[in-house]
Amino acid sequence: MNTKSRKWILVAVLSVAAAGAGIAWWWLRPAPLPPGFAVGNGRIEATQIDIATKLAGRIKEVLVNEGDFVEAEQVVARMDTQVLEAELRQAEAQVSQARNAVDTAKAVVAQRESELTFAQNTLKRSEDLVQKGFISPQKLDADRMAMQTAKAGLVAARSLVVQAQSAIDAAQATAERIKADLDDSVLKAPRAGRIQYRLAEPGEVLPAGGKVVSMLDLSDVYMTVFLPEITAGRLAIGAPARIVLDLAPQYVIPAKVSFVAAEAQFTPKTVETTAERQKLVFRVKAQIDPELLRKYRTRVKAGLPGLTYVQVNPNAPWPANLEVKLPPT
Repeated sequence: MNTKSRKWILVAVLSVAAAGAGIAWWWLRPAPLPPGFAVGNGRIEATQIDIATKLAGRIKEVLVNEGDFVEAEQVVARMDTQVLEAELRQAEAQVSQARNAVDTAKAVVAQRESELTFAQNTLKRSEDLVQKGFISPQKLDADRMAMQTAKAGLVAARSLVVQAQSAIDAAQATAERIKADLDDSVLKAPRAGRIQYRLAEPGEVLPAGGKVVSMLDLSDVYMTVFLPEITAGRLAIGAPARIVLDLAPQYVIPAKVSFVAAEAQFTPKTVETTAERQKLVFRVKAQIDPELLRKYRTRVKAGLPGLTYVQVNPNAPWPANLEVKLPPT
């Protein structure tokens, strides 16, 4: 076979390949979007929650691993609490000591009340006797001074009761604070979700606010897209939306518009073309129903790219290719 024949065969093969690719594109191309709808590209996002220490301390144990599902209030880690437990015992001892001080002060009050009663009675008798001339005025003055002294002693004793009661309140407040710190030393998941990262290990000493694990809230999953002003201005909160992931284009996930930015911004740099980045757009969030997320929680993955279709005109019917279609559970 000569060189010229080979060239013609190569041209024919390339022509057939190009024709085949064109036919494949024609059959596989996405259906045009009807009026009343808009589309934007984005990635699946989920709210990330960092579970961190309240106080500085040493990690005693971490009870979860990356990828584990956790429920709300489930314990994920514990801190070493030996120092706090010792402080709690000290505070409780101070409470007991202060209560004993209150009892002692009350006993002193009772004693001072008796002394005051005796002094008042003595003064009254002295007043009667001095009028009859049986005792000197100096004795009356002495009895009057004794009564005043007894009254002042009663006031001081009652002040000691108040002071001792305040000591009880202070010691109890200290004990309650330490108990709160002990509770905070047991780290719990604030919501149901999946552990994303295990950031610390048992034995590590962390500062206050040190992160132990990071989790994804699987009840708050959404896709953020950027739409032009003419579309975002007509979009209503709660408008129906559909999400189609690049990884599984055969499925259509229902969602709702949960947020439309109040101010326009430049298209983010994740949009590849310079022309698109020069446009002003509004950020829009399409939220997936938490009940649906709970049903498919083992399939939820943040970061998956895809498209979000939003219904701008509430009267526009969804096209057949965007009817809800979910994978089997």
